[in-house]
Amino acid sequence: MVRRLLAVLALMLVWSAPARADDISAAGRGVVRIVTIAVVDDEVVGFGHGSGFAVAPNRIVTNAHVVELASRYPDNVVIGVVPSEGDKSVQGRLIAIDPARDLALIEFSGLRLPPLTLFAGAPSDGEALIALGYPGNVDLATARSAVDFIKPQSPVRSQGGFAGARALEGTNVLLHTANIARGNSGGPLLDRCGRVIGVNSAITRADEGDATFAFAIAQNELAAFLQEARQPAAIVSTPCTTVEEQMARDRSADEQARQLTEQEARAAAAKAAAERQDTLEQARARNEATRENFMAGAAVLLVLGALALGGSGLLLSRERRREAIWVAAGGGVLMIGAVVLFVSRPSFDPDRVMALPKATASNGAVPAADAGRGKMVCTLVPERSRVTVSATERVTLDIGRDGCINGRTQYAEAGSRWQRILVPEQEQSVSVLDYDPATRTYTNTRYLLSVEQMTRARQLRAAVPLKSCSTNQAARANLATQQQAIRAALPQVYNEKLVYSCRAAPGASAAE
Repeated sequence: MVRRLLAVLALMLVWSAPARADDISAAGRGVVRIVTIAVVDDEVVGFGHGSGFAVAPNRIVTNAHVVELASRYPDNVVIGVVPSEGDKSVQGRLIAIDPARDLALIEFSGLRLPPLTLFAGAPSDGEALIALGYPGNVDLATARSAVDFIKPQSPVRSQGGFAGARALEGTNVLLHTANIARGNSGGPLLDRCGRVIGVNSAITRADEGDATFAFAIAQNELAAFLQEARQPAAIVSTPCTTVEEQMARDRSADEQARQLTEQEARAAAAKAAAERQDTLEQARARNEATRENFMAGAAVLLVLGALALGGSGLLLSRERRREAIWVAAGGGVLMIGAVVLFVSRPSFDPDRVMALPKATASNGAVPAADAGRGKMVCTLVPERSRVTVSATERVTLDIGRDGCINGRTQYAEAGSRWQRILVPEQEQSVSVLDYDPATRTYTNTRYLLSVEQMTRARQLRAAVPLKSCSTNQAARANLATQQQAIRAALPQVYNEKLVYSCRAAPGASAAE
């Protein structure tokens, strides 16, 4: 009987979730249904289900009361983990449980889930919160057989508001108004950016028309439980910014950058004009000095020539014919030299002056073309970034010539920037990496995708032959074309955008 139940758990219908780009849908891909089946003497004596979410690719969190039977009768209870997408379910095993906090940790193998990120901050009064899970009343209304309980399907989402912080039997909980029911137990309570701020666990009774409120175990209790279980988890503290808000910031930043560029261009043009005028004035002064020197030299030669001719006449009058001829010849040469020197005096041509090559700077300044290269330390710019699920540590880059990054990854030309699209094999995300050497800005734009979207992206990535750095310009151009195909397959709206400002690493040359 147990074998048959396990076989049913493994027998899934192929299902594909609709592609959505919002943060809640991205978080939902890491939410699971948890099914518990109690068996005694090969007979099913109990069946239950709840919700859970991934904190690692192979581990999920749920409520302790969802798997309470499995903790008491480990040899007689099967724990089924049903993902929100894909075509198979797996069996899990309980590895940690805390009844006081009503939390449990389950490990499984055979598939990888995208982990959710915990938010270290606290919700504000009235803040919109979203619950994800598998409410039993929805299942009772829609399930046609037991197989429907173990068929992958997207979790149900409901939205409410934060209603306050409370303590429930000594455990910190969040009170909220998102609609949940039995079966939501163990599912995540999320902020608008899809970060976990609590674990749904209970609802109040609604006797005599009373309003219903829900309780979620607070994130600090969850973090303490995971630490005690020695389970690492992604935790961020950056406040949530919606995509719309960030895109508005981007437009504002782009407009400011455009205005700054125009101001810099006008300032550069004015400086260039002043430098041109200064260069012309200096060249004109040098030209006038040179002309005066030529004319003075011609005058001197002319006087000397005249004196020589006069001396020749004097020698001739004294019948010193031979000497007179030589002196007259010398005077003639001096006269001709004076004429040649006068005629060859330099004229002033402004266009020719400006066409001369500029002198190389001797102050040790790095040329602009090389300022954005070399070993760089990049620091996040919070006001230009939308952080939802990623850590924000500094990034170190080694920017080489021709878009070679860190000596191993080839970026393709994208206008004046360098760009690379990364499609990892084990994660459900695609990153568009962009480096602008002119402003030394590094951007990581992330898209959190479904299994179907990742499969398509990996198929497109397989057609990209250029993996390592290359000086072949045609190969890089081909890489740029192939990456555009991947980019076109991504959603129009990103999930996360990390913008870094880079500077030369201490002790490193900017043009290495």
